[in-house]
Amino acid sequence: MKLVPARFVYWAALIVATAVVIPPRVHAQSCETSEELDATTHTAITSAGQRYFDMAAKGDVASLRQSSIPSLASAFADVEIRVKDRQQDLAGAQATLKSVFLLDASGDAPIPHAEFYCGVFGKAGQTAGSAAFALDNLPPSKYAVVLLEADSSKARTMFSEVLQEVGTDWKLGGLYIKAAQSAGHDSDWFLARAREYKGKGQMHNAWLFNLEARNLASPLPFMSTRATEKLFDESQGLQPADMPGGGKTADLSAGTATYKFMQLYLEAVGNDLDLIVKYQSADASNGNQAYQDNVAVIKALVTKYPELREAFAGVVARAVDANGHDYGTLLAMKDIK
Repeated sequence: MKLVPARFVYWAALIVATAVVIPPRVHAQSCETSEELDATTHTAITSAGQRYFDMAAKGDVASLRQSSIPSLASAFADVEIRVKDRQQDLAGAQATLKSVFLLDASGDAPIPHAEFYCGVFGKAGQTAGSAAFALDNLPPSKYAVVLLEADSSKARTMFSEVLQEVGTDWKLGGLYIKAAQSAGHDSDWFLARAREYKGKGQMHNAWLFNLEARNLASPLPFMSTRATEKLFDESQGLQPADMPGGGKTADLSAGTATYKFMQLYLEAVGNDLDLIVKYQSADASNGNQAYQDNVAVIKALVTKYPELREAFAGVVARAVDANGHDYGTLLAMKDIK
């Protein structure tokens, strides 16, 4: 059986801190897929999942919070923001159930690193219907992962829930909402473009489009499938050495100044794709200076990597300082001289 790769970003929604020293114990960690669940359990989980989707689609965050486990309800701001940010996409959308997984984390203490292997694994690892989950500091309980896809006239959205069994109820333990498409394109389209750019020797474009392909392929950051593993394997060695990643910044010279940029990623604006670059600023609250720095960063970035002109309609530079200030400036590619 293949181990869950270290590339998982571990789920923190249900982390519980404890100062009690507990001797090592054997925990049962098992998973059942939708096909393996008995009818009663399957109905209970899917009914709860649909109910929480309906609440989110109506913007009823108060009911969602009341239906959440205590640790999530006490820190609900992020969930509320996600629901409000996607309200236009969810309102009137029809939800389709994609998958259900039941994760059994039996025991009497939090599990430092829980790994769940769902479905059939072959000699080469995952198969078409399998999935793997990696969760750190997981309290002992039963959990359900409910994956929904919501289609509306505006967008296709991945709506993913983590439920925890509490008595006879399935309470909301985590909620993840993200677009299934970017600028009208899915993961396969971005992967195809990444390969095209790689073939042209445009490695920065190839890396950025591969990142978006991976982002669109996975509904959850702590879940791995055959598709996401293949994408990750293909991405190895693709990231240019002069790009930020893994918590490390990269230097960008603009005239006499050197900026440390922290993150690059693409973002859809209608049918266009813009490049977002975030960099460290001494004081992003000074709008005039931040604007000048943003323009300098954008021009220096496109000058250094002219291949970006082929892939993006514009560039957004975001100055971010240590106090949380964030100042952004957009320049259309045609206006960057």
